[in-house]
Amino acid sequence: MSQAPCQQPGCTGRYAPDGYCDQCGSKAPARPPSQRTPAPAAAPYVGAPPVAANVPAGVGGGGLPAGWPAGASCQQPGCAGHYAADGYCDQCGSKAAAPPPPVPDPARPTSGPPAPGGGVPGPAFRQPGTPVSQPLPSGPSVPTGAMTGGWRPTGATAGFAGRTGAGLGGASSLGTRSSRSRATARGGLGAGLVDVPPVPLRDPTTAVMTDPKVSESRRYCSKCDQPVGRSRDGQPGRAEGFCPQCGTEFSFLPGLTAGEVVDNRYEILGCLAYGGLGWIYLARDRHVSEGGADRWVVLKGLINTGDPDAMESAVAERRFLVEVDHPNIVKIHDFARHPDPRTGELIGYIVMEYVGGQSLKDLAMDHRDEVGQRASLPLPQVLAYGLEILPALGYLHGRGLVFCDFKPDNVIQAEEQLKLIDLGAVRRLEDPDGAIYGTPGYQAPDVATRGPSVESDLYTVGRTLAVLSFTFTGFSSRYAKSLPTPAEIPLFAQEPSFHRLLARATHPEPERRFASAAEMADQLLGVLREVLSASDGIPRPSMSTLFTAERRPFGTAAGDVPAGDGRLDGREVVRCLPLPLVDPADPAAAFLATVDASAPAEAIQAMRQAPARTVEVSYRVVRALIETRDVPAARAELGRLATPDADWRYDWHRGLLGLAAGAPQEALAAFEAVAAALPGEPAALLAEAVAAELSGHADLALARYARVWRVDHGYVSAAFAVSRLLLAGRDRQGAIAVLDEVPDSSSRHTPAQIAAIRARLDRSAGARTEADLVDAAARLEKLGLDSGTHAQLSVEIFTAALEWLGIPADAAPGTPPGRPPQQTTGSVLGRRLVERELRLGLETGYRALASLERTPLARYALVDRANAVRPRTLV
Repeated sequence: MSQAPCQQPGCTGRYAPDGYCDQCGSKAPARPPSQRTPAPAAAPYVGAPPVAANVPAGVGGGGLPAGWPAGASCQQPGCAGHYAADGYCDQCGSKAAAPPPPVPDPARPTSGPPAPGGGVPGPAFRQPGTPVSQPLPSGPSVPTGAMTGGWRPTGATAGFAGRTGAGLGGASSLGTRSSRSRATARGGLGAGLVDVPPVPLRDPTTAVMTDPKVSESRRYCSKCDQPVGRSRDGQPGRAEGFCPQCGTEFSFLPGLTAGEVVDNRYEILGCLAYGGLGWIYLARDRHVSEGGADRWVVLKGLINTGDPDAMESAVAERRFLVEVDHPNIVKIHDFARHPDPRTGELIGYIVMEYVGGQSLKDLAMDHRDEVGQRASLPLPQVLAYGLEILPALGYLHGRGLVFCDFKPDNVIQAEEQLKLIDLGAVRRLEDPDGAIYGTPGYQAPDVATRGPSVESDLYTVGRTLAVLSFTFTGFSSRYAKSLPTPAEIPLFAQEPSFHRLLARATHPEPERRFASAAEMADQLLGVLREVLSASDGIPRPSMSTLFTAERRPFGTAAGDVPAGDGRLDGREVVRCLPLPLVDPADPAAAFLATVDASAPAEAIQAMRQAPARTVEVSYRVVRALIETRDVPAARAELGRLATPDADWRYDWHRGLLGLAAGAPQEALAAFEAVAAALPGEPAALLAEAVAAELSGHADLALARYARVWRVDHGYVSAAFAVSRLLLAGRDRQGAIAVLDEVPDSSSRHTPAQIAAIRARLDRSAGARTEADLVDAAARLEKLGLDSGTHAQLSVEIFTAALEWLGIPADAAPGTPPGRPPQQTTGSVLGRRLVERELRLGLETGYRALASLERTPLARYALVDRANAVRPRTLV
């Protein structure tokens, strides 16, 4: 295929030895073009006037020929595009020809969902040696060089005309077709959880700069990074010349002007922006403009042909990004060359789709609060952005590529979809020598010494989420390599899981960051669910990929009959907490899936039959030893797993050991480490809450339990814990409200209602009222309990009612009240709230219990108690 003519319409290039065209960058077809029947070439654009919208097919040269279905695959060799309704391919621009193609094979894979069309890369503003002063942190993509409390019931950034955002637009007014050929469908931004305001598309022609200039403050030498083209002695600086420091030629003038045609195909309309690699232009693809239909594209040139790093970056884009195809990544269509107007030297231009919309940077800068003051974007919206863009980065990583320069400038929202733009910094992971581009404040500190990596890409995502969600003062100076503390950022104190997500993503040690975009997205989704549920009280449960469900409820003694003491036992909790799921990559995973040993001793015996003593086998042994309460043996077994590469599972089992050994502070430190590694996992928060409660940190425990319960009502232990802690803090109403949230479908609904009855009667929560007594009785009557349970709870209610009257339950009949009698007309369980009536009710309850008691001594005691509380009568 070497030196064979390129088969792309209008391209005069030839296929290089690597199989790609040396001009447009398209891949050579699988078999020689001589074996194919070439499609007719598209007629050149001849400046036809605009055509009104909704022109019928076949009228005025527009529309699909008869018999062609819209969306049919393009017939041009090597093209993966599809014919739009106007009859032109949405990628190569060729016109559909008769006869129609054969009916497609249903089994043939189709392209992904259409994405909003068109876009321009964002600018890169150089501000060397000074802190970022913009409202939203930004900066240039510069080369780093070669690798050297109470319960509440339930777009491209083109700047220089004083405003960024040129090139963020919608449907064209110049024809029947616009840049939305790839994007008539709306995206799924928000993951079905967040309503992200859509960004309307603009007419791309309105994005063209009227006076394209680069302000002097942004003029720097491409080689030595020193200021150039600055004013002196009242005279304006030169827009082109030579660097006084190193002699390198510079020019900040656009190399292309309106009306100029590049590669005999792309008609320039004007400048959209000025980016880190030079001017960015809006152009009309003349091969797709016949009949007045326009396909808008973006051409990105180089800042200076004397910059080898910039030239290498552009060539790299052409070579391997042409085949990048993801709905959230701007599509590279072509690679074109055009003579420099000053030197005549050929300059390379990347031709990419035009994305109409706004950059995340502009969206953040435009956001206002209720009173019109500039404010950070809502956290759920920021998290939704992260969820949308992480799969795109994961797509690149899966192909051995890293984006390197992710930041708000380089992401555009068009309607309800995000697009990664400005791919100039993308490079191969295995390339050890290429130039590395990044932006101070976003770029990971390890890039300069270790080179870009998946982890360094995810670092930039973490920094971007931070910039969008709060005012990040000192972003590129004081906090260039760290995050502010929760004491400095109220959002971190309010949303600790979000803080933990950012802390892991931006950890100084790459090994402790998220290992993949999918892993980060999984935890980010969990954080989003938590944030939303904490805000509106609506649970948003999801099945964890790392933990089982809660094995059994714990801490529910308040709902038992008779009531327990309500104190947590760490050894018992160990048997109830969720279990980590077996790592499928563990060599013994298949063996462990076959082991069905519920008893700890049986499990230990079964593990001796394992084909190898893998990490997961050892963890299973540790849990079995803990359940047998052989803490020393469990600690010794776990000690063998304390390696530098141990993950969160090690800390989880260290926490279990702390609970089993009666060392809750040790357990708290371990479970906090798990929650830091897995900020979106409710199971981690639950374990942290347990350890905090046992350590005496009631406020921390309450906050963590509450978050768990809010997001997932399957964790009933968390509801009981929230109630228990609120009651201890004398918040009776809050304690009852959370118990009322336990759904009817839960097996613990009745115990929760029993606990609510007891919360009404609890003296430690403050003075009881008549309303408390009446409500407790009403709840009991609704439950339909067995006679024994009903009798026990009626005894508790009548006892509390007597105490409310000022009469101790053990006082002899006729004892004067300890305080003035209450004035009431209410009743409980059919008894008026007067002493005689309540004593009769209490007596009845004790006798009902005695009738059900099988032990003689206990039965006699209950009868004696009934006689003791019985009111005096004259017989």
